[in-house]
Amino acid sequence: MAANKNIKYINKDFNEFKASLIDYAKTYFPTTYNDFSPASPGMMFMEMASYVGDVLSFYLDNQIQENYLQFARQSNNLFELAYMFGYKPKVTGVATTSIDFYQKVPSKLSGSEYVPDFDYTLFINPNSTATSISGISFIVEDPIDFSVSSSLDPTEITVYEISNNNPTYYLLRKTRKAISSTINTTTFSFDSPEKFSTVEISATNLVGVLDIIDSEGNEWYEVDYLGQEMVYDSIKNTNVNDPNLSQNSEDTPYILKLKKVQRRFSTRLRNSTTLQIQFGAGTTSDVDEDIIPNPDNVGLGLPFEKSKLTTAYSPSNFLFTDTYGIAPSNTTLTVRYLTGGGVSSNVSSNTLTRLNGNVSFLNSNLNATTADDIFNSLALTNPEAASGGGDGDTIEEIRQNSSANFASQLRNVTPNDYLVRALSMPAKFGNIAKAYVEPTKLQNVFLG
Repeated sequence: MAANKNIKYINKDFNEFKASLIDYAKTYFPTTYNDFSPASPGMMFMEMASYVGDVLSFYLDNQIQENYLQFARQSNNLFELAYMFGYKPKVTGVATTSIDFYQKVPSKLSGSEYVPDFDYTLFINPNSTATSISGISFIVEDPIDFSVSSSLDPTEITVYEISNNNPTYYLLRKTRKAISSTINTTTFSFDSPEKFSTVEISATNLVGVLDIIDSEGNEWYEVDYLGQEMVYDSIKNTNVNDPNLSQNSEDTPYILKLKKVQRRFSTRLRNSTTLQIQFGAGTTSDVDEDIIPNPDNVGLGLPFEKSKLTTAYSPSNFLFTDTYGIAPSNTTLTVRYLTGGGVSSNVSSNTLTRLNGNVSFLNSNLNATTADDIFNSLALTNPEAASGGGDGDTIEEIRQNSSANFASQLRNVTPNDYLVRALSMPAKFGNIAKAYVEPTKLQNVFLG
């Protein structure tokens, strides 16, 4: 029986398998078979068995190797490992630049002084596209409202035309950041609901999903994980939204809020050309609602009035549930996604001169002739060349970035971690003038 025979289990390649088979035959079948010449039929079967063992050994080693981030070579496995470590690989590098938008407005008398007539200011919708002569597109994500000026979003005013020593037209300038991307649209139809249904987008130079709208007009929100039911959103800092905070609207044009959303999705790159979109697990009766964070409420109302001093809490736990969101059903989702980037997207200065977007007047009671003249005065250009465009992450960059991301995990441990997190707040929610972090001072507690 084989159990009583000397069998080697450490052979790895063709020659080792062949030599072991020959030794095995010579040892246990000395009289049955003894023709080990290269042309014999027996040697043919031994070499075929050695070939099969060599191939199986190779694939076994390869599969084990592909399970480790530092040794994996196949890009699809590296993408999966990167997500497991919390890092989102990039398949393209988008270029960025600043674009100046100009429009002229007529002057009007205010008392005894000529001032710009802001009734003729234009509004450019978000996600408008600026295009170069060569066809490279840049997305301007933020809206442009020439009637609003603040310390964070100033409107520069200069005299454009003078008649009889009085200004007849003023020139307004706004500046916006733009990224090299093109908006693409596709649709997906859903019938009966399916748990964790997925769809895929195939394209080159994928940047990400811009937005998803269903056939009923509902917006679906992207989250890091489907268990995340809260998303950070913002509302304009106006007197209607908050009479107290609106007094500082110039320095803080937006108010941070949490929004509870049931229609949500998560995305992940399967490889360099495939983006997977995954939706929730079912339906729910919960409705979407807005929540203004209040630190005073955190930690209150712990159940059973038990001590939780030794329980570890993560701030992200306040954003996650086990509902996983709604599964789309009996609807059609319109997905807008971005593609672009690359070395060719680093366009020269003063080349982004064409605008593709919805432009309108905020005031409807205007002189038609003057309004047409003002509308046609809209112009744009990029004063500086775009930079940052390039290829996506290489295999080695995915390894290094994944390891670095896993080590940090956005955790706050050292005082410097807290300091960086405080200074990382988006500027539209205000500016932090000074920040200082020090360890908590322990006090003596006497238990009687």
